[in-house]
Amino acid sequence: MTHLRLHGERWTAAWACDPGQSRGRRWPDDDSPTRSPFQRDRDRIIHATAFRRLKHKTQVFVQHEGDHYRTRLTHTIEVSQIARAIARCLGLDEDLAEAIALAHDLGHTPFGHAGEDALEACARAIGGFDHNAQALRVVTRLERRYAAWDGLNLTWETLEGLVKHNGPLLDARGRPTARYASRGVPGAILEYNASHDLWLHTQASAEAQCAAIADDIAYNAHDLDDGWRAGLFTAEDVRKAPFLAGILNEVEQLWPDLDLARTIHEVVRRVITRFVEDVIAESDRRITALAPATADDIRFAPEPVIAFSERLAAADRDMKQFLFPHMYRHKRLMRLREGADAIVRDLYARFLAAPELLPAEWRRDLNGEAGEDMRLQRRVADYIAGMTDSYALARHRALFPHTPDVTARPDTWADGSDSPGN
Repeated sequence: MTHLRLHGERWTAAWACDPGQSRGRRWPDDDSPTRSPFQRDRDRIIHATAFRRLKHKTQVFVQHEGDHYRTRLTHTIEVSQIARAIARCLGLDEDLAEAIALAHDLGHTPFGHAGEDALEACARAIGGFDHNAQALRVVTRLERRYAAWDGLNLTWETLEGLVKHNGPLLDARGRPTARYASRGVPGAILEYNASHDLWLHTQASAEAQCAAIADDIAYNAHDLDDGWRAGLFTAEDVRKAPFLAGILNEVEQLWPDLDLARTIHEVVRRVITRFVEDVIAESDRRITALAPATADDIRFAPEPVIAFSERLAAADRDMKQFLFPHMYRHKRLMRLREGADAIVRDLYARFLAAPELLPAEWRRDLNGEAGEDMRLQRRVADYIAGMTDSYALARHRALFPHTPDVTARPDTWADGSDSPGN
């Protein structure tokens, strides 16, 4: 390991993003005498309304099902911590990695991926719904706090990392990459990119890649933690995943009589450690082979430099293949998905049919003239996407005689310690 910061060392790699050389912001803004541009991005994101709403948005379980389960906010905090740890060891700009991590889920709907899938189906006439594109809309248009501009006026580097959370959006010929090959790059991204070019055809910065891989590590680990503690699967189920079986065996050999709660924690902390240490080692190997001299050398590399080794990439797939049937498609969560789908579809249809039901600030500039349907649909999609779980439920209850149950039944919880109300 030739390029690592260890034991509190402080130095910056030549290929790190330099806040002093930032490509700047879309709108002119004075510099801060006490904070770098990337630190200011981080602070603006934390103070955003959309960030606070993450507290009441589903990660997997609806946020009021139990105080001990992850929400979008706690997930985001875990991602930012892991991103900073990886960036620090590799000599990268920790503040940029943290800012991108803190912003990466700002575009998520209520009710997690179930809500997003429902909104995608509702909004097909306007190009569908994509949470990465929505996050860009949030930080460039929908946050209305500053006198001089809409959005947060973040730096180019933070916006670039946000839209490239899953890698380049275009190939070298300008064609949509695999993720967007069938339907094209979302219009919200292309519209913004036309006036503030985010280099959609290149890799993201190394700091943005840290945030992206930290997202994978965090949700693998905490979904395992939440699902296991909720009783969606057992230790015997966990043994079906070879990577997890090895870690569970290790814990049981060290502490044969350990209680379930501590066993789960010991497994989960080892999962995070194995992935983080692997990413650092593999990224150091890739950076050494690439020998970049600047941050742009990372962007124009043929593949990401922040990555798992082949062995841990297989372990990542192993975990995902385990969690998909045992958690994300568990019958309890499928019931939640069905209810969330109905709530989002009902709200979308009702607001389209009766836009006067929208709050006053969301009706602004809607004059009911012919040809405004697309504009109204985008307004409704933005409004619903910004809702928290609790607000979506409250609006549905106010507008409809029956609101679906989107919580797990209390008698299905594994034990009383984490049941709702405790």
